[in-house]
Amino acid sequence: MTAETQLPQATGSCCSPSGSCHDSADTGDRAADGVTTVYQVSGMTCGHCEGAVSEEISGIEGVTSVKAVASTGQVTVTSRAPLTEDAVRAAVDEAGYELVGQA
Repeated sequence: MTAETQLPQATGSCCSPSGSCHDSADTGDRAADGVTTVYQVSGMTCGHCEGAVSEEISGIEGVTSVKAVASTGQVTVTSRAPLTEDAVRAAVDEAGYELVGQA
């Protein structure tokens, strides 16, 4: 019985209680408690573009994660509290792209 008891603990050690894997449980908890917004950005064409936009938006206070996808022009931002569109627009402008608005 000890082996059966240990098996679920070992299997779930890298996953959150919901069963999804994260770099750390703490990051997953913050994302679940945060605000996620998807923005449409024009002008991104490659991985470098994605990185530039992600880096600038990540600099906004309270942002916990950013995922930019050049092929769709969508940028998913998770933050501890809602962001102002002006702050996101300024970051996207600084990266050299144009914020169209929320997707």
